[in-house]
Amino acid sequence: MKVCFPVLKAEGLESEVYGHFGSAPVFLFVETDGNNVTIVNNKEQHHEHGVCNPMKALDNQKVDAVVVGGIGAGALNRLNQLGIKVFRANAPTVNENIEMLKGENLSELTMQQCCPGHGHGSDCGH
Repeated sequence: MKVCFPVLKAEGLESEVYGHFGSAPVFLFVETDGNNVTIVNNKEQHHEHGVCNPMKALDNQKVDAVVVGGIGAGALNRLNQLGIKVFRANAPTVNENIEMLKGENLSELTMQQCCPGHGHGSDCGH
């Protein structure tokens, strides 16, 4: 399974999962069967909230799942339409979340759990 993690800095499997999909500086891709790692800079990092193009951000990498700290509804919807499952990170590092994903201990995100925005008055918690 190929899994994408938005991260602040590319530090391999010890990279810390970033708080929001669309504004992450870097995406780390992990092949879970061998823990092979690929790194892609976010080509959509500086976009307005709600207009994230996830596949452009991911440089059109094919992935089976994304593990995030937070994500907007538009990005979640677009990823789900492509058959990509999105899970909430439950630990700080990529490696810890991979183990949780393999053990089926990460929950799949729903539209009700998405980030509502980052402007004044937003209750976005990340």
